[in-house]
Amino acid sequence: MDYNRAAIKSKASAACGWNFIVLMSRQGKIRLSEFFSSYTESQKKRILRDIAADVLPRQAKMCNIIEKGDYKFVYRRYASLYFIVGAPVEMNELIVLEQIHLFVEALDGYFNSVCELDLVFSLHKSLMILFEMFIGGMLCESNRREVLQQIVEAEEMVEQMTKPGEDTSSQLDDGLSFQEQFQLGRKPGARGPRVCKW
Repeated sequence: MDYNRAAIKSKASAACGWNFIVLMSRQGKIRLSEFFSSYTESQKKRILRDIAADVLPRQAKMCNIIEKGDYKFVYRRYASLYFIVGAPVEMNELIVLEQIHLFVEALDGYFNSVCELDLVFSLHKSLMILFEMFIGGMLCESNRREVLQQIVEAEEMVEQMTKPGEDTSSQLDDGLSFQEQFQLGRKPGARGPRVCKW
């Protein structure tokens, strides 16, 4: 009897949040990807290939849910972008669709009608919004106004800490991985102009 309770408890905890989210264009270009569960690089590549093969060719009137073993793809298409979430099989798909819509509304509120170029050129801001709303794949803040207020306060703090003539984007990059910095077109590890003192 205890084993069944433990199994039910582990399934319930696994069904709380997303495994990953991927934003992909119709052409198959990845605009944002974040994995909340641990995957090896080869598993991540396989997941991205599966998304491109399974989600992109689907017609508009087809179901937005594709089961893939331990998880399922739940996606929505907004204009030229697909918002694809990998959710546990036990998780309610309608909740996931609503969470995707909340994320898109927050992006819309920040960028004033978000488009693909906003995500390309402001990846760090998109990630800030994502991380403000979701922690470990679980929705922690659903109030769009509160999320946007926190982002504005963070930007103001960076502006206050920045010296005149210094690039603020270098300070915002401190929390980004090398891959994310590369996607932004910046040399990973470079933090603005360097001055050598001999």
